[in-house]
Amino acid sequence: MQSQRKNETVPAGHKAKGGKVIPALCNVAGTLILLSVIATCLPVTVPQLVGYGVYNVVSGSMEPEIPIGSVIYVKPAEPEGIQEGDVIAFQSGESVIAHRVVRNQKVEGTFKTKGDANAGEDMNDVGYAALIGQVTAHYPLLGQMLVLYTSSIGKAYAVCFAACGAMLNILAGRLRERARAKRLPRQ
Repeated sequence: MQSQRKNETVPAGHKAKGGKVIPALCNVAGTLILLSVIATCLPVTVPQLVGYGVYNVVSGSMEPEIPIGSVIYVKPAEPEGIQEGDVIAFQSGESVIAHRVVRNQKVEGTFKTKGDANAGEDMNDVGYAALIGQVTAHYPLLGQMLVLYTSSIGKAYAVCFAACGAMLNILAGRLRERARAKRLPRQ
């Protein structure tokens, strides 16, 4: 009895149950996964493409203005154009630090800086050569995403997640093709 059913054609107007729903669900899920990977990569990649530096805040020296776990966007700037009150990012040894400018000492070619949460000014002046740029924007909580995408395991997860989205879209296409093939009469 079962072998007879395989060779029967589906009557016109009769639709197989799940013939369109499952491919549609696979397609929606795959598309949502791909869009989520793209959307989470954009805040990290697009600013870099237009010349901004993107850094993760790991200390509380600029709280509450810039909390731990924030991402800061740093635009290259000329040292002479930096004003008192501007937040700058600068290289200090192996670290990048973002602090507020207390004084731009143009004659000495240095900045006097201070973290908003610190009681006093920084002990060492920041030379113009150490300046990375001016902090133009910061977004709380995006720092964790930056850490994820800059780590090897995070990159692997993003690639695997995107691959799953692509495979769901491919599966949806194959399921639709199979449903079309079942609907066509055999010659």
